[in-house]
Amino acid sequence: MKLNTLTVILLFSFCASAQTFNEKTTNASNVRLNVSNSGTYGNAFRGYRDGSGNPSGEYPAGSGIEHVFESGIWFGGLINGGTVAVSTASVDAPQGYSTGSAGFEFYPEVGATLSEISSLRNSPFYSPNAVSHQDFIAVYSDKNVQVPGTNTQIGSHTNPLFVEVTAKTYNWNYSFSDFFVILDYEIENIGANTVDSAYFGLWANTVVRNINITPAGSGGAAFYNKGGNGYFDSLQMTYCYDNSGDPGFTDTYVGQKFLGAEDKNGFHHPKAEERFKAHYNAWQFNSTSDPLYFQPTNDNTRYQKMTRGLNDRPCWDANNTTNSSCGTKSYQEQLNEAGNRSDLVSVGPFIDFEPGDKIKVSYAFIFAKKKEDGNPNSDNNQVQQSTFLANAGWAQTAYNGEDVNFNGILDAGEDVDGDNKLTRFILPAPPEIPNTKIVTSENKVEIFWANNSEASVDPISQKMDFEGYRLYMTKLGFDVTDVPNLQRDLIKIAEYDIADNGYNFETGFEAVKLAQPVTFDGDTNIYSYKYTLENILNGWQYAISVTAFDRGNEESNLESLESSPLANNFRAFAGKPANKNLETNSPFAYPNPYYAGASWEGTSSFQEQSRKLYFANLPANCEIYVFTAAGDFLDKITHNAQYDGSDIRWNQTFGAEDASQNVFSGGEHAWDLLTENTQIIARGVYIFTVKDLDSGKLYKGKFAIIK
Repeated sequence: MKLNTLTVILLFSFCASAQTFNEKTTNASNVRLNVSNSGTYGNAFRGYRDGSGNPSGEYPAGSGIEHVFESGIWFGGLINGGTVAVSTASVDAPQGYSTGSAGFEFYPEVGATLSEISSLRNSPFYSPNAVSHQDFIAVYSDKNVQVPGTNTQIGSHTNPLFVEVTAKTYNWNYSFSDFFVILDYEIENIGANTVDSAYFGLWANTVVRNINITPAGSGGAAFYNKGGNGYFDSLQMTYCYDNSGDPGFTDTYVGQKFLGAEDKNGFHHPKAEERFKAHYNAWQFNSTSDPLYFQPTNDNTRYQKMTRGLNDRPCWDANNTTNSSCGTKSYQEQLNEAGNRSDLVSVGPFIDFEPGDKIKVSYAFIFAKKKEDGNPNSDNNQVQQSTFLANAGWAQTAYNGEDVNFNGILDAGEDVDGDNKLTRFILPAPPEIPNTKIVTSENKVEIFWANNSEASVDPISQKMDFEGYRLYMTKLGFDVTDVPNLQRDLIKIAEYDIADNGYNFETGFEAVKLAQPVTFDGDTNIYSYKYTLENILNGWQYAISVTAFDRGNEESNLESLESSPLANNFRAFAGKPANKNLETNSPFAYPNPYYAGASWEGTSSFQEQSRKLYFANLPANCEIYVFTAAGDFLDKITHNAQYDGSDIRWNQTFGAEDASQNVFSGGEHAWDLLTENTQIIARGVYIFTVKDLDSGKLYKGKFAIIK
C-alpha cells in the first residue's frame, strides 16, 4: 500500500490565526502507526474514508490488518492536594479526533509541527540526537481552554493541570524490533500549582480487522465489535485481537505496554517499587450504561479509573465457583469475548509534582502475528500469544538499555557507551543496509549492491564485524494469493560470506563480485556486486531484498545480527525494455484477451479500481490513447521509461510504499481499465494508439475484454 506522510492544516474562520494539526505515519519499522502532535495515535480509519489510504495502526505493513482506531494520553491528579483534574488527548468518539470537542484537550502552539529525525546516516532526517531510525517529536500542553489561534472553546475543559508534554516516538527497522513503537514522554509542570497523586495513562480503542477483506467501518457497529481483550498483569500490558471478525485474515495481536517511569523521586515501576502501581481498565466503547464497563465522562470518574483497575478487583481472575460475590465468568473471561472496547493502562502515583518538575514515562505499542496452533483466535491461548509475549520482551529490553538489572541506577559494568550516565533505548545493531539497485528487463531481474556494509562498526563491541550478504525473493503471486506479509513472504535465495575466517559457510564473494564496479546515471553509489535472476515472468510483481549480517559477539552473548530485509525491499516487474523501433517491434497489450479478475490482481476494498492490463513494447516517451471500437475516446496515458506504477490503484494497494522502489523495465505501462472519468468499461474490443513523443510516429493496436 502506498503510504504518504500526511500533514493536515485545520483552518478556522474565527480569527486570523490558525491551529495546526500535524500527523505522520511510522515507516521505519513494520508498523504503520499514525502519530499526531496533539497526543493522539491512530486516525480513526480516516485514511480509508478520505481516499488517502493512510493507515491508522497497520501491521504488518501493507497487509491491510488494522489495529488502532484511536489512542491518546491521559494525565490526572489532585491540584494542591484537593481538586480532581484529568486532561485527556483522546476519548471515546465515534468519528475520532475533533478539534475543540470535549475530551480532546492537548494542543500544540500555533505553528508548532511534528518534527522528524533519524539515526540513519543516509536519511534526509539524519541527526546525531536521534534515538531510533525514525523519531517523531511533538510538544503540546493542556493549558489552553480555547483552541490555540482561534476563539473556539475546548469542550468541558475548564480546569487545566498546566502540564506540557514533550512526546517522542521511536521505531527501528531491525528484524528483532520492527514490531513495536516506543512512546517516550517528558511531562513538565508549567503551572503555579502542585499536582499530588498524579497518574499518567495511555487510553486506546483497539480494533483488529483486515480492511482489504472488510472495508473500514462497513456494517456500522458490527465492524467494530469483534475484538477480544485482555491484560497481562505481570507485564503491565493490555492486548486486543480479532475474536470473530475476519478469521484467517487477521491473526495478530496489538498491545499497549508500560515500560518505566522516572521523576525527582527516582525510578518507578511495579517490579521495582511496591507503592507504584499499574492499573488496567476496559469498558464498552462510547457506552455509559454498564455499571462496571462504563465510559468515564468527567474528571472524577476518569480519575477513579486511573487510580483503580479491574486487575485490582477480586473478580478479575475469579468467578462464582471460587468467589460467591463474582459472576459466572471472571472479568478476564468476559473481556475475552467479542466486543468493541476502550482500554486504559494508567500508572502512579507520582508524588508532589511541583511547578518546574518533570516526569518521564515510557510505553510501547506492540504487535505480533498469532502463533498458529490450529485453533481459532477465540482460544487466545498461551501458544497463540507466545510471539506477542516475546515481542513485548524486546520492547522492554529496548527501554532498559544499559539498566541491565532494572533498578534505574547505572551500576558497575553497565556503562556500555561510556558517557557516565544511564542510557536507555540502546539496541544491538547489524551492519548498515547495503545500497541496492534493481534493473529489470524481459524475463530477467539484475540485483546490484554496494560494499558500504563492510565498514560497519558494532555500537556495543566497537568492532567492524561484517560477515556477509543474503538475498531474498518472494514467490510468484505472494502479493495476491494471501494477506501480504513480507516478513514471511521473503525467502532466502542466496548467501555469501567472507572466506577462510572461521565463521559461517565461508563461501567467499567471487560468484557475485564484479570485475569492475559499476555506476548508474543519476546515482552516486558504486556497485561492487551483482546477482541475476532468470526466467522471471513479465508483468508479475516480485519483492527483492539484500541484507548484510555480522559475526555476532560471544563476549556480549549476541547472536549474529542481520539488517532488515523489509527496510531494503524493492518490487521488481520484469518486462519489455523501452522500444526504439515501432515498425519492427510493435506495441501490444497483455493479457489479451483480458478476463475480469486476472490472476495477478488480488482482492482489495477497491476491486474495480485495482484491475490491471499492460501495454508493452512502448517507446521511452510516449502517449497511449484508448478508444472503443466505435472510436469513442476513453483514456489517455502518458508513459516514460522511469515509470513507477504510481498512477493506478493496484500499485498503491499491493506495490511498494515508496513508489520509487517499484522497478519496471522501461517499455511497459499498467492501466486500470477505467476511463479518464474513472468509469468502469464494459466487455468488448478496444483500440489503442501509441504516439512516440520523440519521433512523432504512431502505432495502432487492439485488445479484448471478457467479463
